Amino acid sequence: MFVLSKQKKIVVFSGAGMSAESGLKTFRDSNGLWEEYRIEDVATPEAWQRNKPLVLKFYNERLKQVVNTKPNKGHLILAELQKHFDVQIITQNVDDLHERAGSKKVLHLHGEIRKMRSSLDEELIYPIKKHEIKLGELCEKGSQLRPHIVWFGEMVPEMDNAINLMAQADIVITVGTSLLVYPAAGLINYATADAVKYLVDPGSFDDTVLQNVKHIKKVASLGLEELQKQLLSSVPTS
Repeated sequence: MFVLSKQKKIVVFSGAGMSAESGLKTFRDSNGLWEEYRIEDVATPEAWQRNKPLVLKFYNERLKQVVNTKPNKGHLILAELQKHFDVQIITQNVDDLHERAGSKKVLHLHGEIRKMRSSLDEELIYPIKKHEIKLGELCEKGSQLRPHIVWFGEMVPEMDNAINLMAQADIVITVGTSLLVYPAAGLINYATADAVKYLVDPGSFDDTVLQNVKHIKKVASLGLEELQKQLLSSVPTS
């Protein structure tokens, strides 16, 4: 009896370099500044308590950038891989470029910029209307709505889910992060010893800490194009 072979599971861990090719900047691009804002002033719980109008202004500006940005070739390649593999994306990025490129399984570690949530109850999450959160816009429990973002100093609620997904991977692709900064460096360690691991990033990484990682030293789109050819060469044609 002919039995269809099970699709291999690819877990992709994407970082800021994935979105950078679409034109979205990160605070690391400019020595701790993010579009001329200090991280401490706009991306911490303390900043929110101190100056809600400034924090909302900052994230509303970021949201408008995301809305006017398109997925790049790297995003599209990952979506295309779904034709041949079971592809799960785990991303540090808060934009929705993976989804707009067509990826079906996307877990956001650091939140989603197109959503807002209650300041009192983090389970109350809503889509943002008209590309902005307004001061005085309240959840059903009466608290000011805030960006659905994991700020510096806050717990990462999806980390356990990400660890479980990484442990199921046959193939791990880390793209747009150098694996020098946690949790990226830590997450890949939850993959099994049998998993094939790739790093797509133009920077260097510490191969004494992370071993058996095949490094494609290119930007996301070019590196993923090269890797796509390698992966598809191993897929049966019939």
